[in-house]
Amino acid sequence: MANKIKISGSDALILSLIAEGTDVMFGYPGGQVIPLYDRLYDYKDRIRHILTRHEQGAAHAAQGYARATGKVGVCVSTSGPGATNLLTGIADAMLDSTPMVCITGQVPSAILGTDAFQEADIISMSMPITKWNYQVTTASEIASAVAKAFYIARSGRPGPVLIDITKNAQVEEVDFTYRPCTGLRSYNPKPKMNGSAAEVVELVNAAKRPLILAGQGVKLAGAEKALVEFAEIGNIPVATTLMGISAIPNSHPLFVGNLGMHGNVAPNEMSQAADLLIAIGMRFSDRVTGAINAYAPNAKIVHVDIDPAELGKNLRCDVPIHADALEALEAFKIGLKHVDRDEWFAFAKEKAEEEKHNVKGFCGEACNGFITMSQVIQKLAEVEEGDAVIVTDVGQNQMFSARYSKFNATRSFITSGGLGTMGFGLPAAMGAKVGVPQREVVAILGDGGFQMTMQELGTIMQNKIGVKILVLNNSYLGMVRQWQELFFNSRYSFTELENPDFAKIASAYDIPAKRIIKPEELEGALREMKEAKGSYFLEVAVLPQENVFPMIPAGASLSNMLMSND
Repeated sequence: MANKIKISGSDALILSLIAEGTDVMFGYPGGQVIPLYDRLYDYKDRIRHILTRHEQGAAHAAQGYARATGKVGVCVSTSGPGATNLLTGIADAMLDSTPMVCITGQVPSAILGTDAFQEADIISMSMPITKWNYQVTTASEIASAVAKAFYIARSGRPGPVLIDITKNAQVEEVDFTYRPCTGLRSYNPKPKMNGSAAEVVELVNAAKRPLILAGQGVKLAGAEKALVEFAEIGNIPVATTLMGISAIPNSHPLFVGNLGMHGNVAPNEMSQAADLLIAIGMRFSDRVTGAINAYAPNAKIVHVDIDPAELGKNLRCDVPIHADALEALEAFKIGLKHVDRDEWFAFAKEKAEEEKHNVKGFCGEACNGFITMSQVIQKLAEVEEGDAVIVTDVGQNQMFSARYSKFNATRSFITSGGLGTMGFGLPAAMGAKVGVPQREVVAILGDGGFQMTMQELGTIMQNKIGVKILVLNNSYLGMVRQWQELFFNSRYSFTELENPDFAKIASAYDIPAKRIIKPEELEGALREMKEAKGSYFLEVAVLPQENVFPMIPAGASLSNMLMSND
C-alpha cells in the first residue's frame, strides 16, 4: 500500500494482517479487543475469523494451521485471562519452532500498571517463550509492529511472537501505510553457511556405517527433496525424530524408522553402532539420545542447524554446521559418492526383524478380546493409505501413532514434541483442516487429553470443519499408568478415569458419532469414518493396560531398550 489513508488502529491491524497473507485467524473476543472485533465485522469477505471455545484452543489451532501449511498461524485474545490462556500454546510453539503471531488486547495505556480490571503483564510473562514480543500503546506503531512480528516469526528458526495492543491504540486514528519488514539490525535469520561442506562429504564417503538423523528443521527449510537426494546419492540410511516424521516417505527404501524413547529398534541400535551421524535440523533431545554419556560411542557427529545455540548444546559435535538445512544438503551433494553398504543395511534389517519378533502388538492384533491401540493405528494406516494428515495428542496415543502410521507426503504428522501438551490434538487438528481443507485430517486422541479441550467440538460444529476424530479410550492416563506399572510397582495413583459417553457428547454437537468395543467392528468403523463427508467422531474402547514398546527408560542408554513387560 503506497498511499496513506486515515483509519482506526483496528483497521490498520486488520489490513496489516491481510497484507502479510493472513487468510484465517483463531480467536476469542473480550473487553479489550471489542474495537478490533467491531472492525473485523466489515472484513469477513477478506479474512476468516474462527471463534474457538477457549483461548488455548485458538493457540493450538493456529499451531496446527502453521504446521500443516508452512504459513504463519494467527490467534487473538483479550487481556488478562484471555492472554494468559494463550501461554501454553505459545510455549508449545516456541519449543517446536512453530511460526505464530499472537495478538492480545490490553487495557488503555493511561491505566497501565494500575491493576485495572483484566490487566496482566503479558509482555513479562511471555518473554521467555517468544522469539519477540512488543506492547503497542499508540495506533502509529501497529503497522510496523505487525511487519516485524511476521518477519521474525517466519524467518530463521521459526517461532511465536506476541503483540500486546492497548485499547486506545485500537480506536485512535492513524495515517496508514504498510511496508513489509525485510531485515532488522543485529538479527541474521539465515546465516551464510559456516562450516566445511567438503569436510562433511569426505567423512561420508569414508564412513562404513553412516546414519542421517532428520529433524523438523528439514521440513521447516523445505529441504525434504534435498534430504532424499543426498541420502540416495550417498546410499545413506535415514531415521527421523518425532518432529521429523514425514520428512521422508515411510516407503522409501533408505528410511529405517523413528528415533528415540519409543522409536524403532533399528535406528536406535544403528545410532549406537554408527561411525558417523549426520544430524540435520534436530536438537539431540534427551528423548532421542537417552543417556548422553553412552550415546553414539563410536560415531563422529556432524550437526547442521540454523540456530547456533543448538550446536554443541546437548552433545559433543565434531563438525558443527551453522546453516539452513536446504543450503547445507545441497552443498553436501557436491563430490558425494555412492558407497555400497550392504552390511550396514543388513544390520538395519536384522534389527527391524528383531523388533517384529519381540515387540508385543507389532502385528496389530487384538488381545483377549480387546482392541489394542497398536491394532487401531495399523488398521487406520491401511485405510488411509499414507495420505492423511495425522494430528495427535500426547501420551500413548501419540507414540503408537508415531510408530505405526504411514506417510507419503511431508507435513503429515503434527504433534506436540518439546512441551508434550495434553489437549493439543483436537484444536491443532481443527486448525490443520482449516489450513489444508483438501486433505484428510485425523485427530488421534486419548481419553485424558481429549477431555482437556473437547469443548472445541463446538468450534468444529459451528464452522463445519471436516476433521475426523478418533479417541482411543482405555479409561486411564495411559502413559503415566505405564510408568507406574514399570517403575512404581503398579501403584496406579490417580490415573484411572471414569469417563462420560463421548459419542453422546459428540452427537450433541451434531457430529456423527460411533463407539466400538469389538475387534471385528474396527475396520468397518474406520472406513465409515474415512468416507464421511464432514466431521466424524469414533471412540474405540481399547485394552486398558496396553503398553508402548520398545521403551528406553529415562536416563538409560539406547542399548537398554525394553521390548515388553517381562
